[in-house]
Amino acid sequence: MSSPCPVICVSGTDTEIGKTIATAAIAAALTGHGQRVVAVKPTQTGLAPGEPGDADEVARLSGVDVREYVRLPEPLAPDIAGRRAGVALPTVAEHAVRIADLARSGDYDVVLVEGAGGLLVRLDADGGTLADLATALGRDGVRAGFAIVVRAGLGTLNHTALTLEALKARDLDLVGLIVGSLPDAPDLAAETNLDQLRDLADGRWVGAIPQGAAGLAPEEFSRAAGDWVVL
Repeated sequence: MSSPCPVICVSGTDTEIGKTIATAAIAAALTGHGQRVVAVKPTQTGLAPGEPGDADEVARLSGVDVREYVRLPEPLAPDIAGRRAGVALPTVAEHAVRIADLARSGDYDVVLVEGAGGLLVRLDADGGTLADLATALGRDGVRAGFAIVVRAGLGTLNHTALTLEALKARDLDLVGLIVGSLPDAPDLAAETNLDQLRDLADGRWVGAIPQGAAGLAPEEFSRAAGDWVVL
């Protein structure tokens, strides 16, 4: 196998924050630069079999290959949703092996991994998180960093700072910060927060995705993604 390509883990400071649209925008921007991309959703919660999920939305908007490994019906954290459904979840280490195989396959230049909720949401019955998944990839020789999706509005500065501290404490790399949904008419908090978020990013500012971007036609979304997202 060839040397592993990098992995970008897409996490957020909260749930329902725009991680899926951010993942699609990153995928489309990278594809626009000639990169071969695959997007992985290790665990999807809150959907019945056959319903379109986050991975399907990434594929629809960006056109990249996608993988979804586990689907659970209740919209809860994966460990709780799995327990309630009577499903034995794969461990984070097992997810890491599958993702490392994709990174080493030679078929892709970047692997995107969209988490569930925030950085420290439990993905398996042992309490493993997306942060632990990235650590496991690093031990296996696969370079993994984090794109953190943030809100623009009030409260985002504290949530963002806490998430960045959690990354630093675990010696995990920050690829950059990205606003998942920037209102057309930001209020005062959102306007002033953008400058503060750029300061927190410390030179690793990815960009901001406009509110309602998911409603664009896929071709228009993909064309615009390179302007929203700079990696």
